Amino acid sequence: MKKLDTQSPDFQAELKTLLAFETAQNPEIDRIVADICADVQKRGDAALIEYTNRFDGTSAQTIDDLILTQDDLQSAFERLPENIQTALKTAARRVESYHEHQKMESWTYEDEDGTLLGQQITPLDRVGIYVPGGKAAYPSSVIMNAMPAHVAGVKEIIMVVPTPKGERNDIVLAAAFVAGVTKVFTVGGAQAVAALAYGTESVPQVDKITGPGNAFVAAAKRRVFGVVGIDMVAGPSEILVIADGTTPADWVAMDLFSQAEHDEIAQAILIGTSQAYLDEVQTAMNRLIETMPRRAIIEASLGNRGAMILAKDLDEACEIANYISPEHLELSVENPQEWAKKIRHAGAIFMGRYTSESLGDYCAGPNHVLPTSRTARFSSPLGTYDFQKRSSLIQVSEQGAQKLGKTASVLAHGESLTAHARAAEFRLKD
Repeated sequence: MKKLDTQSPDFQAELKTLLAFETAQNPEIDRIVADICADVQKRGDAALIEYTNRFDGTSAQTIDDLILTQDDLQSAFERLPENIQTALKTAARRVESYHEHQKMESWTYEDEDGTLLGQQITPLDRVGIYVPGGKAAYPSSVIMNAMPAHVAGVKEIIMVVPTPKGERNDIVLAAAFVAGVTKVFTVGGAQAVAALAYGTESVPQVDKITGPGNAFVAAAKRRVFGVVGIDMVAGPSEILVIADGTTPADWVAMDLFSQAEHDEIAQAILIGTSQAYLDEVQTAMNRLIETMPRRAIIEASLGNRGAMILAKDLDEACEIANYISPEHLELSVENPQEWAKKIRHAGAIFMGRYTSESLGDYCAGPNHVLPTSRTARFSSPLGTYDFQKRSSLIQVSEQGAQKLGKTASVLAHGESLTAHARAAEFRLKD
């Protein structure tokens, strides 16, 4: 891992270089995705079947071969060992409970003229969730995307998940059953995103698409945004740990590994206030890496984008954290709630030495779909509110129309919009 010191005159430049990640769109990927999306939009189910067979190595003859029903999901759940069933239900219950607290409620008020103003909250009608299905299975992604939609009151939750070589993962399908998914299509890639966005003879058009995927999925989500809503275009996973030296070095080392093992471009950073402690963590990492099944990925990730930063104190560490705006921030310090008040930008803040980031990934309750690549400066975790809409309510009283009409008339004439002005003026008594 790179070693940085805030007292170095080159620190800011070094930090900026460390955080740099090429987010530019790949023109070749965009071209391929554009063609796929256009073809699915034109040929519907036929194109979806063709691309699924080509890219996933399946042999579907009709769209029915790619559809799973509630009975299929329940059967997958029932095939699992009891301990996995219990874990899925526990995680879903905790995620549901947390997201219940996020529900927005409608409200109204009347001003002094009797004019009613307010906001009406309604759920989206239908959403699509994309669940990766290539190198690994992610039942947690199913729960984190479907459960807030369920809590928001979305009537239909359509899940798409690729099944390379036709292999269906029971844990993923069981998670869909537990989280209230309506129907599953075993398709992936840009073709799945296009089917959700435009609709086909069998895949219903959704209002919003959420969930992570590869570069082709990300490009497809960018392309269909506007036709449907999307959650975000996520970058590589990130963790930043601020440690004051009171947490066992092995714990911190494994927390850094927990993000580095995602892929070679994930980022793990440790900020400490003691060089001796940073050295202790490095020693622990050198020892523990021998036990990691995904050692090659971890070493590549830490070598490419990992770093240990020596800060002069925790105040400086928090300011660096605000600049980094990490997806996951661990405050592995004494009095973490006090230090959390100094954090302005982070996807999720894990407070205290017992709060490993991995608990948030699976079962703590808050959503693990989080802003990456410094976008926590202006965006938030996926939540119930992402599956609800706000409509403004305006009911102007006769008395209110006299006052508001005059104001609107003046402003409309100022914009040379005569019909706007007269629409307000017709309701004036004098």
